[in-house]
Order: sequence, then C-alpha cells, then structure tokens
Amino acid sequence: MRIAMIGAGYVGLVSGACLSEFGHDVVCVDKDADKVKSLRQGKIPIFEPGLDEVVAANVKAGRLTFETDLAAAVAGAGAVFIAVGTPSRRGDGHADLSYVFAAAEEIAAALTGYAVVVTKSTVPVGTSREVEAIIRKMRPKADFDMASNPEFLREGSAIGDFRRPDRVVVGCDSEKAREVMREVYRPLYLGETPILFTSRETSELIKYAANAFLATKITFINEIANLCEKVGADVQDVARGMGLDGRIGSKFLHTGPGFGGSCFPKDTLALVRTAREFGAPNRIVEAVIAVNDERKVMMARKIEAALDGVQGKTIAVLGLTFKPNTDDMRDAPSLVIVPALQAAGAIIRAYDPEGGAEARKHLNVEMCKDAYDAISGADGVVILTEWNEFRALDLAKLKAGLKTPLMVDLRNIYRTAHMVQAGFRYVSLGRPEAG
Repeated sequence: MRIAMIGAGYVGLVSGACLSEFGHDVVCVDKDADKVKSLRQGKIPIFEPGLDEVVAANVKAGRLTFETDLAAAVAGAGAVFIAVGTPSRRGDGHADLSYVFAAAEEIAAALTGYAVVVTKSTVPVGTSREVEAIIRKMRPKADFDMASNPEFLREGSAIGDFRRPDRVVVGCDSEKAREVMREVYRPLYLGETPILFTSRETSELIKYAANAFLATKITFINEIANLCEKVGADVQDVARGMGLDGRIGSKFLHTGPGFGGSCFPKDTLALVRTAREFGAPNRIVEAVIAVNDERKVMMARKIEAALDGVQGKTIAVLGLTFKPNTDDMRDAPSLVIVPALQAAGAIIRAYDPEGGAEARKHLNVEMCKDAYDAISGADGVVILTEWNEFRALDLAKLKAGLKTPLMVDLRNIYRTAHMVQAGFRYVSLGRPEAG
C-alpha cells in the first residue's frame, strides 16, 4: 500500500519507517526543507535507538522516501496519516491543533481517489470529526473515510514498541476503512497482536486515559516515597510488594524527580481541559499535575538540604533528558531543578550522554565530556536521569574526584549498603539516608 505520513517528527518518522519495514511504500512529508534534505542524506534529527538502521534499510530498499511536496505524496495513497505536533497552548493547557487543521486543508486539496485519512497525532476527543468537516467543506465530493489511530510509543524503545505493540487501537465508522487499516497493520494482525476497533471518540480518549493513568502511577509512588522517608520504610520494597499484585502491576512504580517528556505533561493538561469543558472534571488528574509540578521544586530543595545550602558550591549533575535513551528535553525535571539550584547560588557542571546539544538550548550550564569530568572538584554529584552508564560508575574514581563524597540519587539506581561501603554519604528517594 502507498502511505503518506504527514510530519517527519518523532511520531511520523518512527511510524513511517516501521510501516515501510512492513512492506508498504511510505512517503514522509515535512515542510522543513532542511530536515527533509538531512533525512535523504541519512541524518536522523532525533536520537532513538535503532531508528537510523530502520530508516537506512528501507530507504535503500526504495520503500521509504522523504518529500516536502504534500500533494505529490498524497496522490494515490491508500492511507494518509496526520502525525504533526500538537503542543500545549500556553496559558490554557489546550492542545494546539493548528498544524493538524492546516494539514487537513492541504490533504483535502491533494486527494485523488479513495483514501483513509488517519489522525496519528495525539488529539482531543472530537478532533477527527473536525478534520473530516474541514475536508468535506473543501471537497464535498471527495472519496475518503476518517480514522483515529493513536500512537503508544515510548521514547527510547519506540522501534520495539511499533514492531511488538501491546495493542493497536483504531477508531473508524465504516467497514471499508477498517479493511484498509487491517491491511496497514497486516503483519501485526497475522502475529495475533490485539487490534481494537472502536468509535473515533473512544480511540481518541483511550490515548489520553492511558497516559493519564501511567502519570498517576508515577505520581502515586512519588508520594509514597515521601511517606517512606518519614516513617523509615523502603519505597522500592513497597513498590515491589504492590507490583506483585496482578491487579496493579510493577510498571511505572519507580520513584523519581517527577514525570516529563513530550506526552505525559501535555496529555494530562489536555485531558483536564476536555473534562472541564464537558462538565466532567477529573480531580485525580488535576491533582497529579499539581503534585508533579511541586515534585520538581521539592527535588531542588532536597539537593540543597543534602549540601547544607548550595551558595557558591559546585554540583555535578548527571543526566538532563527526561528519561534515558533519548535526547528529548521537553518538560524534563532538569529544566526546573537546575535553574532552581542556580538561583540558590549553585555552580552546575553537567553531563548527558545524548542530550547535551539539546540541553544547551534550554540551560546555561557547563557541559562536560563525561561523568568524571563533571564531578571533578564538585561538592557533590546528583543523578537526574538513569542512563545505563551511570549505573556502573567507578565509585573509587568518583570519590577521588569529588571534594565531598556525597551522592544525591534521584533515580535510586544504587544500593544503599554498597554506597556506604564505598565511603559515600548517599541520599536517595523513599529510603533512609546513609553514610
């Protein structure tokens, strides 16, 4: 099948590359001519493990191409995916749908025959109907159906998520559209991946509900960690005890400095706005947003307390991206924690394995070549992101480089007893301080 993917950002590029791997002829369209030129040259604008290999293999096979001409890409396509950005609008939390609607107008003008127009971007309930209305107003006789097909890709493991998803969700109204979408995902269907067909409104809401629930699990265990510190319990054991209950599960029960990234902050805000507009406010998600915002400030205060004040002190910060295996800085906890420490008088030396270039756009800190360069002469080290290379640091070398053997581990990646044995004062989350 010929597929047009409108938008070559994170979702569009991963989805387009993986669909071409399924055997489809995929054209990824983007208005950014420089990005398209780079992609044609094999340069991937984002860091996502394995993506460069998938793109290169399918470009070589002739199944994946990159264009700026939307009309040429849409002509003859059996499915047209809209995978453009839907950032939160400043001030009100609404998803900005201007890029989605602009794409709809261009698609309307470009349709040459029957196609299923698919919203792949994360959009509020009812957006698919609005996109359909735009196209039908411009082209009343156009032969097309609409579908909603939300993505459930985790940054850092998106290729695996697309190849082996827990489920595929498709919202559409006609059997003809369902047949097209079955063909799009035929390799997964043959592998017995659950493909859930729903109404378009249900499909749109599934995405928001899923992300809000995961954000709630993260926030819940963070609050339990606070209580553990007060009563002398170990949050990791608490989480393990909870997670062994099949009704709860262990995923997303890992305490940390708060959630960030391109999805959870934006999607929880959008869900809250939608719920309020329809007169069904979601108090739980509202509380999750508030607690998560407070969490990041609380982490800065925790670091200050561990250092007995940070005025004039140098702090080595390891990890700046919101999670490992990505260079994404969107709503990363570091964007709150680092400036708060600087405002309190701290000097920050930082290192991130892949996010340094992106971090420089948002933070005014000294970027170092590696973890040991960052800790050289520092008064303490803080782990903000749990990159694998931080899990096996040479503790003797680390201790020798620091003025004071202090580690504040906001990801709990080390064992307390091991850190004490190595001669560190070790501060973590939801566990008794040691050393």
